[in-house]
Amino acid sequence: MKRREFLGYSSLAGAGFLLNGVWVPAFGQTGTATTAGATVETTRGRLRGYRESGVHVFKGVPYAASTAGPNRFMPPQTRQPWGGVREAVAWGERAPQIVGGEPAEMIPTDPREAQGEDCLVMNIWTPNVDGARRPVMVWLHGGGYASGSGSYSIYEGRELARKHEVVAISVNHRLNIFGFLDLAPHGGRWAAASNAGMLDIVAALEWVRDNIAAFGGDPGNVTIFGQSGGAGKVATLMAMPAARGLFHRAIAQSGAALTATPAAQAARTTEQVLRRLNITPAQLDRLQTMPIAQLIDVMRPPAGAPPGPGAGLSFGPVVDGASLPGNAFDPTAPALSATIPFMTGTTATEVTFFAPDDQLRPIDDATFRQRVKGLVKVEDADADRLIALYRQQEPGRDNIDLFLRMSTDNSFFRLGVDTQAERKAAQPAPVYLYRFEYYSPVREGRLKSMHCMEIPFVFDHLEAGRIFTGDGPAAQRLADEMSAAWVAFARTGNPNHRGIPQWTPFDAATRQTLVFGPDTALVNDPGKEQRLALTAIRERA
Repeated sequence: MKRREFLGYSSLAGAGFLLNGVWVPAFGQTGTATTAGATVETTRGRLRGYRESGVHVFKGVPYAASTAGPNRFMPPQTRQPWGGVREAVAWGERAPQIVGGEPAEMIPTDPREAQGEDCLVMNIWTPNVDGARRPVMVWLHGGGYASGSGSYSIYEGRELARKHEVVAISVNHRLNIFGFLDLAPHGGRWAAASNAGMLDIVAALEWVRDNIAAFGGDPGNVTIFGQSGGAGKVATLMAMPAARGLFHRAIAQSGAALTATPAAQAARTTEQVLRRLNITPAQLDRLQTMPIAQLIDVMRPPAGAPPGPGAGLSFGPVVDGASLPGNAFDPTAPALSATIPFMTGTTATEVTFFAPDDQLRPIDDATFRQRVKGLVKVEDADADRLIALYRQQEPGRDNIDLFLRMSTDNSFFRLGVDTQAERKAAQPAPVYLYRFEYYSPVREGRLKSMHCMEIPFVFDHLEAGRIFTGDGPAAQRLADEMSAAWVAFARTGNPNHRGIPQWTPFDAATRQTLVFGPDTALVNDPGKEQRLALTAIRERA
């Protein structure tokens, strides 16, 4: 991003108005004017937001109590009522985490709001706080189970509310060690201390059920949607008994959760944490009084530790037999959500997001062959055959483009998403599969169709995402197609609308896929030959 663009982007927050002692920017992050907003009664107390481009916005809305002190690692607790009117005009805290790792172009979309344990908050965008019953779309952010928040500018639901008449919500919840340290096997007061981060999301959905009608939303028509780690959270919720009935459609973008962490593995991680902190199982109470920074540091690799699995601790949902009785999508799709319509898909070059820039530049034939050999663990002859197949099936693409597409085809992004679609298709409710084929012009085109690229299109908010998506009439046309499809799905469970080709549900035999791109089209089994070739190589390994 050019320095002048960045300064123009960030300086918009310089003007604003004082609302009962709280400073509200007079312009949103993309320069839209704001004014004082409505007051809404909730089960915990009254909230006052602001208006932006005709949309009512409520930020930092608490849906549960602070997770600090005795609530740390425990299931979310009910928020005590507050008196008077609470101003909901600024981001709340994000969960404690290690930040960074995204491509440079995405950094300005992250407000880097303050971290803290009073992080069980949501943000709401609604066309009006009337008695209408609009579809509700609840966004679960990416960042795995380790980082992120619902406050990125590309997650703002303003345009979904303004253009598409839905209530859009983004949610913060506990992450990493704070959300997924499994202490339940220690029993006693810790018996329910498992999957706290997922139970936070359940609590948010319960809040939506109990309160969203006051914001013009329909508690009987709630869609959960998320990308990357957020997609994994969507899949996990589909297998959680406590979440049953709290949502009615589900969308998983560029991510999957076939299996969760086995209980035995989670127990070993907990043992490592206690050992690094020099705590015995009899001293677990000390975990709730330690400084946040100390718990964050314990997740980092110890000084001098060799790289590899286990050097830095990772956390995620665990099959605890209670909050999560079994794997989400293994060996089959969850029976709990058999009647929930499902939509899922991937971008064409997911892996571009994770590659350093020097790995995205043009490569010669010899380098291409070496990278393919390393990717799929084959010798020269098999690598040459695979390269020839990709060149035949994808004419006109250069070596680096073909390698990035091959890497994505062979990654868990594509394989996990396809497997979830196959298993979900065996259930009564429909599943719709998509492929996102837009290539960004940013960074001289090297970002291509990276992981996260589709998000501003789904939110119809290219103004916020243009620093990595680019913009223009073709991009906006695609945003129109995608956002309308997501909203149609949220409204009825069917993504079809007049602006796209007829999108038929996926089945494992025909593998119908809507390919969003310059010429959006329904394609049966796109990349079939490449998929079969990679499958054969994996099966021989």
